[in-house]
Amino acid sequence: MAYGILYEYLLGQTIVAFRYFGAHFTTQERIEKYRNGRKKIIKESGVIFRLYAPLASDVSVIGEWDSWDYGAHKMTRVDEAGVYEIFIPGLSNYQSYKYHFKNAHGIYVDKADPFAFFSEYRPNTCSRLFDIENFMWHDEEHMTTRSRFFDKAMSIYEIHLGSWKGAIDGRNLSYEEIADYLIPYLRDHGYTHVEIMPITQYPFDGSWGYQATGFYAVDSRYGNPMQLMAFVDRMHQAGFAVILDYVLVHFAADAFSLIEFDGTKMYEYADGINTFSQWGSPQFDLGKDPVRSFLMSGVNYFLEYFHFDGIRVDAVSNILYWDGDSSRGENTGAIEFIKRLNGKIHYRHPSVMMIAEDSTAHPGVTKPLEFGGLGFDYKWDMGWMNDTLKYYSKDPIFKKYEHSKITFSMAYFFSENFLLPLSHDEVVHGKGTIINKMWGDYDTKFALLRNLYTYQFAHPGKKLNFMGNELASFDEWNELQSLPWNLKSYPKHDSVSRMIRDLNLIYNAEPAMYIEEYNPVRFNWLMVDNADQSVFAFERHVGASHLIFVFNMTGNYYHNYDIGVTRSGRYEEIFNSDKDVYGGWNQYNGAPLNTYDQVGPENRPYTLTIKLASFGALILKFQEE
Repeated sequence: MAYGILYEYLLGQTIVAFRYFGAHFTTQERIEKYRNGRKKIIKESGVIFRLYAPLASDVSVIGEWDSWDYGAHKMTRVDEAGVYEIFIPGLSNYQSYKYHFKNAHGIYVDKADPFAFFSEYRPNTCSRLFDIENFMWHDEEHMTTRSRFFDKAMSIYEIHLGSWKGAIDGRNLSYEEIADYLIPYLRDHGYTHVEIMPITQYPFDGSWGYQATGFYAVDSRYGNPMQLMAFVDRMHQAGFAVILDYVLVHFAADAFSLIEFDGTKMYEYADGINTFSQWGSPQFDLGKDPVRSFLMSGVNYFLEYFHFDGIRVDAVSNILYWDGDSSRGENTGAIEFIKRLNGKIHYRHPSVMMIAEDSTAHPGVTKPLEFGGLGFDYKWDMGWMNDTLKYYSKDPIFKKYEHSKITFSMAYFFSENFLLPLSHDEVVHGKGTIINKMWGDYDTKFALLRNLYTYQFAHPGKKLNFMGNELASFDEWNELQSLPWNLKSYPKHDSVSRMIRDLNLIYNAEPAMYIEEYNPVRFNWLMVDNADQSVFAFERHVGASHLIFVFNMTGNYYHNYDIGVTRSGRYEEIFNSDKDVYGGWNQYNGAPLNTYDQVGPENRPYTLTIKLASFGALILKFQEE
């Protein structure tokens, strides 16, 4: 089996390389001979180390158990491919180690284990032994019933584990401690999924995990691998799916890690032009077969051992095009890699979601492999996010000139399975928080924010919000500080949280908002050309669930406003962003509304007259007779 994995590793075909490489606790037999000729078989418990470093020589394992003696544990080259191996008895969990060897330049270096399951807490850089077997799971019901959430409501809460609750008494909360607080919070606010930003080991806090040094090592800031397993297990028992943000494009440039690992560019591009990304970090050469196996196995490791329900692949644009620049042409080797990854993961885990964070217009990102696509299940709609936030930042006087920024998304929406993100990238580096992006004074910003969140939930596509969006903070996110939970004591901010909860409740309760949402038959514009007033209306319908969404993007108030509808009958307002419980002015439609037989605006067959608040957004539900 071991050599089968090695063979497939070299061909770029394995997703279980972690079962062969790295440091594994095991038991081996050795024969002890006596002077009288008798033999005795002795079983020893210890750790077997395997390292892939083709151009390394004089390879040793050094560790705290032998005071880092370079000559104590020389590794044996067991294959011409460049695999080194040694069994060391008597070792235990948490002992630190590195590999010491002469690289291709004849220089001795110390390197962390690329397949280490655990690492020292930064700024220390050693790998640590950890036995990852035999965790007791309690999520059988979740694992046997989970799905990729097509035709289901999916509202994702994106979280950075270290700054959601913040440090207590100078230390980070552990994975389990975070779960204590996070589970009731997710339940109270109606989310269905939690997406955690990268938790593979990384040295620099400010990289947020996007420049990692260990692609199998669980981030030691919050505990060990089994503590992460416990986090996911508890989430599953509470009814929440968990998505992991995983980085396949680049890695940290720290000398102890993957960069020029054996003295050559083993993992990164060797051409000099593409070695480093626009972030200054080395880029994985996704055309190299061993690199493909390394990364595919890393993704599968977190699915198999940690039961994650989905993988969000970061910076897919840099996979599709060289440096994410379409003018440089497609990176065909990397595209083949991502197809292979999605195909193998879906074959092994049919209920796992693969999600692309992609800002390009590359076709077929979420099209199945058998139809020529890349095989992702969902794609972040970065165009929707950019257009929408630009529109909401405009003075209402000029919004009529930007009308297409709202209407354009539905012109391309049905080409992919889109997910609508208001993520961490939108609230950092001087961009301003979501509420800061809104136009106007203090009260207007809140009114537009409520309108925006209603629009996000009303628009077809899965939903994602970064932690703190629900608090309407004016301060940008800082990875070194807790979210400003004190804002919950201010009614204006707390009301936004309540509105997010109610939107999630409606989202989960109304099939029209999630069933067949990628089918154009289920969506219809009712008012799309009213640029002068900047009022939009559309309907979504599935069976008995027939909803109308209306948005007033200016400060004009209308006591009687006509919209055209397609069905005659009674409509009931089930949500209004201007209600006082959300911080609004209570300009809502309390009584049921009835249509009358008159051709409505934009030539709809019936007319419905509503009260439309300044910067208001509302949801109406058609009532069957």
